[in-house]
This record gives sequence, C-alpha cells and structure tokens, in this order.
Amino acid sequence: MFLGKVIGSVWATQKEAGMENLKLLIVQPMDLRGDEGGQPVVAADRIGAGMGEKVIVSRGTPARILFKDKTVPIDAVIVGIVDSFEVIEEARHAE
Repeated sequence: MFLGKVIGSVWATQKEAGMENLKLLIVQPMDLRGDEGGQPVVAADRIGAGMGEKVIVSRGTPARILFKDKTVPIDAVIVGIVDSFEVIEEARHAE
C-alpha cells in the first residue's frame, strides 16, 4: 500500500468486462512529507475519493481480491481516504 494524492480522472467509454461503472482516478504517490514519490498510477475508486484528496492505495493481487465474484484487470484500488496522518520527526529524517 502507499499514500497518494488524487490528481486527475480517467474517462473510458470502452472497458474490459468487470470494469463497467468503475471510476478510475489518477493518483500521485507521495512520501511522508507529502512530496511526490514516484510515477502516477491509475487506480479504481469504489469509495468516492475526489480531486486533491489524500488516499491509501493497494496494488497487485490485494487490489483484485476486493472484487470477489469478478475477474477484473485491476492493478491498483483506492482503499481509504486519509483525514490526517502523523509521523514522528525521527522517521522523517530516516528516509
């Protein structure tokens, strides 16, 4: 899992089976300081995240497991909207 910030949306009129009515968002991974931390990813969103919100993203097999009765070609899914987070100062300097 990683922390990220929603920076955009993806609209696709044609999608693979199992992805109908699935909202896709562009998420910029971020480090513990809130700075960009890698390449943006497209993540499925079933919980209603919005532009600019900080989110928790799960990737790989755990992302697909959330779609119990469907086989979906999903690599990343938003699993939480972050209200706040706290990191002790020593951990920030250890990065």
